[in-house]
Amino acid sequence: MIVPRHRLDVSVPDLVFALGAAIGARDPDRRAARIAAAWAGSDEALACSSVRAGLDCLLSALDLAPGDDVLVSAVTHPDMPRIVALHGLVPVPVDIDLAATAPRVESLEGAVTPRTRAILVAHLFGARFDLEEVESFARRHSLLLIEDCAQTIQGATDAGDPRADVSLYSFGSIKTATALGGALVRVRDPGLLARMRGLEASWPRQPRREHALKALKYVGLVLLDRPLPYTALTSVARLARLDLDRFVSTTVRAFRARPGEDEDAAFARWLRRRPSAPLVALLERRLRRFDTARLDRRRRAGELVAAGLPHELERPGSGLADSTFWVFPVVAREPDRLIRTLREAGFDATRGTSAIGVVEPPADRRNLNPSEARRLMAGIVFLPVYPEISQKALERLVETIRRAEAAPAPPLVAAGATKATV
Repeated sequence: MIVPRHRLDVSVPDLVFALGAAIGARDPDRRAARIAAAWAGSDEALACSSVRAGLDCLLSALDLAPGDDVLVSAVTHPDMPRIVALHGLVPVPVDIDLAATAPRVESLEGAVTPRTRAILVAHLFGARFDLEEVESFARRHSLLLIEDCAQTIQGATDAGDPRADVSLYSFGSIKTATALGGALVRVRDPGLLARMRGLEASWPRQPRREHALKALKYVGLVLLDRPLPYTALTSVARLARLDLDRFVSTTVRAFRARPGEDEDAAFARWLRRRPSAPLVALLERRLRRFDTARLDRRRRAGELVAAGLPHELERPGSGLADSTFWVFPVVAREPDRLIRTLREAGFDATRGTSAIGVVEPPADRRNLNPSEARRLMAGIVFLPVYPEISQKALERLVETIRRAEAAPAPPLVAAGATKATV
């Protein structure tokens, strides 16, 4: 039996509700305004179709000059720097400290120029770092501070650090308390928020059919992410020589251009849409019924595994006091060997992800190469750690990792050479 790599944070009743809402949900603007006000506790929030739509709307409202810089955490969702570039701006990576998953102060100071206008920092993997140093840097250089909390929601009323100018929260397909999409954006400047609301109001609305089809797809995925059906899926994939990592990434990907479409133009059209009525209805339900107990169990499962890992195995975020362990990454010496060992033991670890990547430096600033970000992505392995796995299985996972990391590396064989036989 194989333990699946991830458990979607949505129930079959939630998905049944989503299908019903695709037919019966009404008044999306009124619902969205009610959700935003309740979430932020004030008139400082906007409901969007996705975090990416929220960032696009924000950059449109800021109306920065082409060629201006936006500093970006060197590890983030690949679409975030892509959106920055779509606005004619320059995404500039800021290397991170792996223990804190936070931008390094020296990297911030080395990347800022007279054309820098904003900084977009990502809280990664379920952990939240302290914004104090980043905020001090932003104020010193008169930069707009945007925090991306897509991976780190900590409760139904978690609306971001008050030191940030803008806070972004995602309820996308694989996120905590997923609504199969949607986002909430908190904006502290009333004038900026008013401009964003005006822009979003001019966008077309997502079609109901899109949300209904997504809900149907996720009914299937929820049924598959249990050990027995997932084991059958991996067996079929192996027999069919199907790349399971690619299959999973493609299935949960939010945007795909049609054949022959201009990729950037199609991406911009997909971004610039208001959330549909069924999406807003499901988001309201997920916030109203936020499962704090599951979040606490996920935290305890992560802490149990973290406490048992060998010291040689680096864990991003290990220097932070608290994490909700949205995902559980480690940086391995030989990631492919660790994954093989874990899969042989019945744990579907993976390196595959479309949710994060390294931000490349501008062509004329190769000195800003984010070496720690590259090291993270070169050795990253995502472990299956979530509350539905028994403590006994988690302990076996830890023991398998300890044995794998203690084992000597296999000898290197030069190209064209053959191994000696005894």
